[in-house]
Amino acid sequence: MSGIGTARIIDLHAHAVLDETLGAAGRFGPEMGVDAAGRPWYRAGDYTLTGVRYRGSPFMDPEVRLARMDAASIDFQMLSPNPLTYFHYIPAPEAIAFCRRHNDALAGIVGRHPERLAGAAALPMQDPTAAADELKRAVQELGLWAGYTGTDTTRPLDDPAFDVLYRACTSLDVPLFLHPAPAGIDGPKGDPNLLRYDLNIVAGYAGQETIAVASLIFGGVLERHPALDICISNAGGSIPVLAARLAQAGRVRPWAPQHTRAPDAFRAGLKRLWFDAHTAEPRALDLLADIVGRDRLVYGTNFAGWDQPEVDEFSTLGVELAPHARRLLRKEHQGRPGPLRPRST
Repeated sequence: MSGIGTARIIDLHAHAVLDETLGAAGRFGPEMGVDAAGRPWYRAGDYTLTGVRYRGSPFMDPEVRLARMDAASIDFQMLSPNPLTYFHYIPAPEAIAFCRRHNDALAGIVGRHPERLAGAAALPMQDPTAAADELKRAVQELGLWAGYTGTDTTRPLDDPAFDVLYRACTSLDVPLFLHPAPAGIDGPKGDPNLLRYDLNIVAGYAGQETIAVASLIFGGVLERHPALDICISNAGGSIPVLAARLAQAGRVRPWAPQHTRAPDAFRAGLKRLWFDAHTAEPRALDLLADIVGRDRLVYGTNFAGWDQPEVDEFSTLGVELAPHARRLLRKEHQGRPGPLRPRST
């Protein structure tokens, strides 16, 4: 195996938890431990996750990750920040320090396994200039392949203050990935109803992804940055079923910008975006592919997460979408795909 160029299955939705980042955000953590009942916990800001064992898992141990990838026939992954540690609402100095520590540590891991792993940079979005500077450092000095940020920040994603970051993405020729986090980790508390039944993840994520897509298109981000490539997680949340309604609003509502008033303008904007295919509903993925084109989909698993798809679901879709991942990551000319990696038994 010689890297992404020969990979048959490429996973672009795979988070990492890095030991080196513990305490890197000062009083905001992150920190981890075990409670009196023996249950592991992980704290970031005011949010504590209990019962998920990170240490010794694929999230923290690269060797365990690689073995699990082999078992799932995944040849290559791009690792991304843990959504619990975006830290977009904490003071900028702590966020900048955390992102630098995170990206240094991530670069060390992927640098030891370049034939199997790449990395996406954490960015301090509360300071857009610092975010652009960190992206430049991460790409040019550390060798990371993309930027990675939350969908919910101190500013809307279409705020002109973020243009400095979007310009950095295009000048570096790297994509930007967007993924939600549970509301209230270090910023405004979300709807209290989302605190029940894991709805902050199950439903809240889809809402954030949908708002992110609408902000990018209605807010003119793609108009201002025609060469910008942005990839949205989880098939764009509710976009497959709300695309027509959003397009209708963009044509007729009083606030609708001129650039979305043409009949097919909103759909054209959707076709400029990329989406990872991680969704539990194949019909939603088919609907999204019908709207944006199948060539705008990349493979993603939320690797080792509670909603990772079954192994038997991997091969066909993963192989089909691998060329799209190479194109998005600017690696499409690096070799030919090899044989499908045999699963470990």
